[in-house]
Amino acid sequence: MKGSVTMSLKKKLSVLLACCLVAAGTLAAGCGSDKSAQKAAAPKVDKVSITYVQAPLNVPSIVEKANQSFEKKFKEKNITASYSTITSGADQTAALASGDIQFLNCVGGSSVLLSAANGNDIKIISLYSQAPKAFKLFSKDGSIQSAADLKGKTIAGPKGTILHELLAAYLQKAGLSMKDVKFVSMGLPAAASALENGSADCALLAGPLAYNVEKKGMHVVTTGDGLVSGLTVTAVSGKFYKEHKDLVDTFLAVQKETLDFMKKNPDKALEMTAKATELKPEAVKEMYPLYDFSMTITPEAIASLKKTQDFLVASGMMEKKVDVDGLFVK
Repeated sequence: MKGSVTMSLKKKLSVLLACCLVAAGTLAAGCGSDKSAQKAAAPKVDKVSITYVQAPLNVPSIVEKANQSFEKKFKEKNITASYSTITSGADQTAALASGDIQFLNCVGGSSVLLSAANGNDIKIISLYSQAPKAFKLFSKDGSIQSAADLKGKTIAGPKGTILHELLAAYLQKAGLSMKDVKFVSMGLPAAASALENGSADCALLAGPLAYNVEKKGMHVVTTGDGLVSGLTVTAVSGKFYKEHKDLVDTFLAVQKETLDFMKKNPDKALEMTAKATELKPEAVKEMYPLYDFSMTITPEAIASLKKTQDFLVASGMMEKKVDVDGLFVK
């Protein structure tokens, strides 16, 4: 009798334990479902905005717009793609941080660094171009032949840019710094005008403006070759990358297809560029070889961005360094 009671008790305990295990499993499954639901709860995207930067000679962007490449590709996902013409790097990164823009399609490496240093969540998803020879320092006076000749001169150009970095690197070759010249910050058209009217001894220029000034007989003091990489990139917010990597992949697919189109149809690409920039076809053909539009992120490009960061910190434009490696998507 005692043995029967003991067996009965054991059976009851076994049943109770089994019930507990089933309940626990159900609870765990329920929790797992909640997590999945949370992960899938990324906001739905029905439109994306992409920056359109034509200068200095951004052939891929011109081709993409002419072919409506982004519009067609995103339409396949029922998403409307539109362009936003924002040329200032600071304004681009601010628009990205606010969520007004989803893709920066050509932004200077220095602008990305400054944005990250200000605490913004920004990620580089590919390279856009490298064109050190396209960035130039001009003078009206042909006697200015070296960095040493720049001491005390008034130099016009955009602050915190590749051109600014070029000037600092060139001065360093003669043991000089930005304190040894009078640097006046202004946009490219204003800098070109200042050079021509004599209010500046030198001007930092790139793209069609540089081409036109050179054709007018202005003296090229130096290019960025050996001084800067002339690196521009494409970027998104880190949050957008995490939530919508599929859309980032769509953007990158368009970028790759565009570069393939340019390779297979060089004459058509140059024709589109000449039309968009209102430059003569021979001018575009002369400038085009200065640009490397390879999108692959290389160790050399990362090293170049670290060098740019050193310049920004040394010049007082960045208070502290950021993790450059961490800016690139893995």
